Amino acid sequence: MKYLLSLLLVPSQVLSAALHPGHPIAPGPDGKYTLKAEGIEAKFIAYSAAITNLVVNDRNGVPRDIILGYDNASLYPVDPNHPDYGAVPGRYTNRIANHTYVVDGERFFTEANDGNGTLHSGLNGWSRRTWNVSELTTNSITFTIRDEGDSSEGFPGLVLGSVTHTIEAGSWTTKLKAEAKTHDTPIMLTTHPYWNLDAFQNPATDLILNHTLSLPYGKRMIGIDGTTQSTGALPSVPKGSVNDFWSKPKQIGASMSDPAWVGNCGSEYGCSGYNNQWIVDRDVLDVTASKPIATLSSDFSGIKWDLYSDQAGVVIYSCYWMGGK
Repeated sequence: MKYLLSLLLVPSQVLSAALHPGHPIAPGPDGKYTLKAEGIEAKFIAYSAAITNLVVNDRNGVPRDIILGYDNASLYPVDPNHPDYGAVPGRYTNRIANHTYVVDGERFFTEANDGNGTLHSGLNGWSRRTWNVSELTTNSITFTIRDEGDSSEGFPGLVLGSVTHTIEAGSWTTKLKAEAKTHDTPIMLTTHPYWNLDAFQNPATDLILNHTLSLPYGKRMIGIDGTTQSTGALPSVPKGSVNDFWSKPKQIGASMSDPAWVGNCGSEYGCSGYNNQWIVDRDVLDVTASKPIATLSSDFSGIKWDLYSDQAGVVIYSCYWMGGK
């Protein structure tokens, strides 16, 4: 299976909702929007512009839903843990150290919702809002959001954002766009899917520690402190280390016996495993997504997932806070 993530997006040619003002595009009876193509089916919801289901066939032709999420769409906004299942966080995903930053000489303070830092723009980020569905076809959906900013979250100016999901035979493509209209502001978008290529059907384990991961460009990382806040350092990843997925593919849990496994994703929190960002160290001209920046596979299901992206980093989270599932 191929997954392409891109933040270079041209405007959609047709916005169906604009053709019928006052009549929003409604989801199906299950509260979700369903897209289909040969050998693949995906479902989405307007809350957080999230993907909720992704069904592909395993090596035996058995359909497997390999994305984590709720069958009941109404549970997404009310889960008190808010794990951002399949969401699009924004306007700034990941962490802002010490919940502060400077733009054009002016200091801004964001909501400290992750220790002393800000995670996914705080408690009113884009992954906690309902987006507008502006276009829907049998294999594509576009969500849009208008973020006025200048709020208690500490992000100035109006930002217009959009995400387009497209399903084709054996592939899911996501294109993200965000444009600051009135004020310079930090913007960084991503998708936040949780994967289990066995669809929790492996009788030996519910965990993904036996999935095999390759990060062929991942020879450096974003340095973090004990609370997972960025330090500004870009350390190299030594061959054979806990974080080495570049020299050869290995199972996600292959380094569990290494002392460095404990605290690798936040020593002060006791986070063991991965919640880290690898830099995509490729040639400056090699940004056409011609080769995958990550590959995940399962021996049990026979499903292989390739991630293509024009972006410069990839985050791996092994779900320590969710029991590794």
